[in-house]
Amino acid sequence: MERIECVIIGAGIVGLAVAQALAKTGRDVLVLERNAAPGEEASSRNSEVIHAGIYYPTGSLKAQLCVRGKHLLYAHCDEFAIDHRRCGKLIVATRERQFDTLREYQRQAELNGVGELPWLSAAQAVRMEPQLHCLGALHSPTTGIVDSHAYMLSLQMLLEEHGGTLACNVTVSGLRAAQRGLVVKTPDLDLLAGLVVNSAGMYAPRLAASIDPRAPAAHFARGHYYALSGAAPFQRLVYPVAEPGGLGVHVTLDLAGQVKFGPDVQWIDEPDYAFDAHNRTSFVAAIKRYYPALDEARLHPSYTGIRPKLSARGEPPADFRIDGPRAHGIDGLINLLGIESPGLTASLAIAEQVVQLADVAH
Repeated sequence: MERIECVIIGAGIVGLAVAQALAKTGRDVLVLERNAAPGEEASSRNSEVIHAGIYYPTGSLKAQLCVRGKHLLYAHCDEFAIDHRRCGKLIVATRERQFDTLREYQRQAELNGVGELPWLSAAQAVRMEPQLHCLGALHSPTTGIVDSHAYMLSLQMLLEEHGGTLACNVTVSGLRAAQRGLVVKTPDLDLLAGLVVNSAGMYAPRLAASIDPRAPAAHFARGHYYALSGAAPFQRLVYPVAEPGGLGVHVTLDLAGQVKFGPDVQWIDEPDYAFDAHNRTSFVAAIKRYYPALDEARLHPSYTGIRPKLSARGEPPADFRIDGPRAHGIDGLINLLGIESPGLTASLAIAEQVVQLADVAH
């Protein structure tokens, strides 16, 4: 059985961020990815938004790591010339009864250390975005967008510069405790690792359950994205008031200027990226609440993403879980569970936490 100091399972954005951070400490790091290339699942099927940290409960990991991660990510993008833009976003109320929710967002943003979210009248919001319809809005100036593919490449480069290795097309089927570490089981070879970081995204809870029967169950929420052909009607991101399970059907931009709308929230039993176009009518209705001039003929199905959740439909949103031996009692194991949005934004801050845990994990 081959022995390696540190194995990271999953080469999405978070797994790569963790891997390069551990490699920088001088550890021998191997990253195992079941797909043919890094980031082929959640990391390439999201909005590519750098979140400000507004919505998350005070003191939660999501709040702390999003705010910390945002600063780290902007600095990383500047240092490594990763294409990004601090375009800002507007959170809009299309009904007066939503004003209280906007005020709660202002209060929560202040508690989370996000900074001020200026209140905009309808006229002020429309001056910023002439195609917008709303009764009032908040402006989040620190929200942005990033080229997530270029970001992942920069993390892989750093991993390899510090002696780490990425192995693709390797599926990890389970974990087993051993006398001198943890056995990482794959179809071709079992590895003995002193430290294992389970960053398998939506599959992380099942992998954790292979060694710990108390691991939480996985839940999945699929989100659809529609692309808008032609000229972009907005220069900033536009978000409605959040809905259960997600942040509502919002406007996102990519760095080429294309507009996308999404994601919605569709609970599913198993991961499945199929595009269900039956939701088009509800999508159009949601968009027209804040963009009544939408030309439906320009709206086309784009892609889907899946949020790996620890809470089921109807339950309060669960926080990130970064579980080391104190949480599960297994030496040498760190589980990253429920790392959904704002996982991209928080990735470098999650990596910091894992490095700290790794120093005491075995």
